[in-house]
Amino acid sequence: MDIRTVTELPRRVRTITTEWITLSDGTRLAATIWLPEDARENPVPAILEFLPYRRRDGTVLRDRQMHAYFAGHGYAGVRVDMRGSGDSDGSLEDEYLPQEQLDAVEVIAWLAAQPWCSGSVGMMGISWGGFNSLQVASHRPPALKAIITACSTDDRYADDCHFMGGCLLNNSIAWASTMFAFGAQPPDPEVVGVRWRDMWLERLENNPLMAATWIEHQHRDDYWKQGSVCEDYSSITAAVYAVGGWADGYSNAIPRMLAGLPGPKKGLIGPWAHAYPHAAYPGPRIGFLQEALRWWDHWLKGIETGIMEEPMLRAWMQESVRPATTYPERPGRWVAESAWPVKDRKPSILHLSGSGLSREQRPDTKIIVASSLSTGVTFGEWCPYGLVGELPSDQRPDDGRSVCFDTAPLPERIEIFGAPVVTLDLSSDKPVAMIAARLEGVAPDGSSTHVSYGVMNLTHRDSHEHPEPLEPGKTYRVKVVLNDIAQAFPAGHRIRLALATSHWPIAWPSPEPATLTVSTGESALALPVRTPTALDEDLPPFAAPEQAEAEPHVITKLAGRNRTIAEDPMTDETVVTVHRERSSYHLPAIDLAFEAQAEEHYRIREGDPSATSADAKAVWRLSRGEWRVRTETYTQVSCTPQTFEITATMDAFEGDVRIASRNWKRSIPRLLV
Repeated sequence: MDIRTVTELPRRVRTITTEWITLSDGTRLAATIWLPEDARENPVPAILEFLPYRRRDGTVLRDRQMHAYFAGHGYAGVRVDMRGSGDSDGSLEDEYLPQEQLDAVEVIAWLAAQPWCSGSVGMMGISWGGFNSLQVASHRPPALKAIITACSTDDRYADDCHFMGGCLLNNSIAWASTMFAFGAQPPDPEVVGVRWRDMWLERLENNPLMAATWIEHQHRDDYWKQGSVCEDYSSITAAVYAVGGWADGYSNAIPRMLAGLPGPKKGLIGPWAHAYPHAAYPGPRIGFLQEALRWWDHWLKGIETGIMEEPMLRAWMQESVRPATTYPERPGRWVAESAWPVKDRKPSILHLSGSGLSREQRPDTKIIVASSLSTGVTFGEWCPYGLVGELPSDQRPDDGRSVCFDTAPLPERIEIFGAPVVTLDLSSDKPVAMIAARLEGVAPDGSSTHVSYGVMNLTHRDSHEHPEPLEPGKTYRVKVVLNDIAQAFPAGHRIRLALATSHWPIAWPSPEPATLTVSTGESALALPVRTPTALDEDLPPFAAPEQAEAEPHVITKLAGRNRTIAEDPMTDETVVTVHRERSSYHLPAIDLAFEAQAEEHYRIREGDPSATSADAKAVWRLSRGEWRVRTETYTQVSCTPQTFEITATMDAFEGDVRIASRNWKRSIPRLLV
């Protein structure tokens, strides 16, 4: 569904293109504010989005579309560059630091004290902004009444882009490269004046190698606990609306937060990838900005909109589809739950056996799982953004590299909603090993469509804080919790559980190839089966998607992804290459052109995990007339059985002159990873 652009809003809007907010330590943060023209005479609540992604050129297009929309409906839309980003002072030293949170607390107090503000503040964001909305709410700033957190997590270790089940995610390396590039960008000379170059040189000097920091913390230590609001849900008293999508990397946090947060809360999960729901793929898109207004009106203006009388959790029940790397829309329907978790709902148990999955327990069989290291190459992206080619393709090639357990053709339709759980009795011949479990729907023609998955570093079977090596030959009972999902399996289709010892390039492989022996007798798959309820039928429809006008711009190149898989039978090497093109555009109002590209390579060699490597290169350009700046960053991670080896470079150019160059080389011990 196309997004309707609204040109006439209930209240006329004026834009403060740059407002300086001075913090208690003297640091100045740059903000853009959209206000109703009469806000001084009729003060309004403020809605804050606090990001490192450059308000003036990085997110400027969608910022205006969203925040001007809110302003036109009686709010102050506020977009602030965090410390060390965009036009703000300072250096960006890491993600989600306490300093970042305290800065936002000060910004909220500043907003509440403005003559155009009613004194009530909301905070919202997607991804980074969703994270820090939760984190800032845990500080309980008095003016903060409610938040909307989209595509975020409550647990930085277990459910972010860095680690999953104790396994190192390659997305951590790709994301580190992205932040490496963001941190190397200069402020705009038109905003900060002649000191722009000194500010830029300071950033270049202090730009951290985040990849090394994240890889150093391989267990769930205090580094990850800081900023993980699951450590103390009771610290959040503001109302929380948690939003996400099944195609995103962060949907698991929503059911957890609904179960754990003690205060007012709602959840919404669509079929979407990593984007706001009014602009997301796969569709259907919804009128998310209107839904947000209902939330803000209730909590910031005290208007009864009915939003809190509706079910706590609303989610898209996905119908079965043929496997494809892109879906414009996922067929399905909205379903709802009045509370989460649902009381008295028991999972349906399917037992593993030598003949597949069945409701009846069969005699114990020993099954060997020893996968090719390249198992997983058809899986796609850990966190899709809704671009072409990101989703898992037909899983049959990876099924062939895995051990698969299938049901018989289903006699009737089954719907699941929640987290499938795999319980396995297994042993390993190595002290460090991983298990990857994929849940799939298999059509009568044999095509295999991805549904959900989970990976576990088996040394983390009892604890992410205190992992222990496996004793070779000893049998352990482990539980692998797969990602939450709402999915229908039609009659005549089969449900497949695929087990593997590798999931590349999503997760880094174990130091040595491992062979697992699964004892099927007590091993089982627990499915969160759900039957339709009356709540599903009574749900009001969402409005059609709409937004305000975008900042005037000229697109010179559209965003896109290109993903290739190359297998060399002579060397047994598999290389996955991902080329990422950010949208390139020119902003006439400030005569600024922006362009950025990145490319990643993920290499693995059969039988030799020490030959594994991942690298990412990014090139970013900004220009205005004769002013041209360019940054080039490169990060590579490789390994030995005992260490992770990291090399990185950063070069910055003003015109054609290189003004800064930095190099890093780090060796980090592997700690049962």
